[in-house]
Amino acid sequence: MAVDAVSAADRGATDIADRVVAKIAAHAAREALGELPEDAHAPRATVTVDRDRARVRISLELGYPGDIGAQCREVRRQVAERVSALAGMRVPEVAVQVERLHSAHTRRDRGRLR
Repeated sequence: MAVDAVSAADRGATDIADRVVAKIAAHAAREALGELPEDAHAPRATVTVDRDRARVRISLELGYPGDIGAQCREVRRQVAERVSALAGMRVPEVAVQVERLHSAHTRRDRGRLR
């Protein structure tokens, strides 16, 4: 009995959930930043997936002083690279939102000055 070959288009596709891509993106942002300031929250990601494309928004906190532009560029690069490699998606946009800067000069005995 001969088995007919099924074309790739007829076999179906794998859909990756937005929340999975968001976890990949958040982890990649954390990798790009290295060590976070002591009281900083981990990066958070929201993702919009359209077929094989993912648009990513990363919210994060950074240490200050530092080169904020360079840190954001590295986050964008790392997120785009990791999502592309692990989810097989193109990443035309990675928006980085810096929610808070943490300065060693504003902390006293692990508490914050106001």
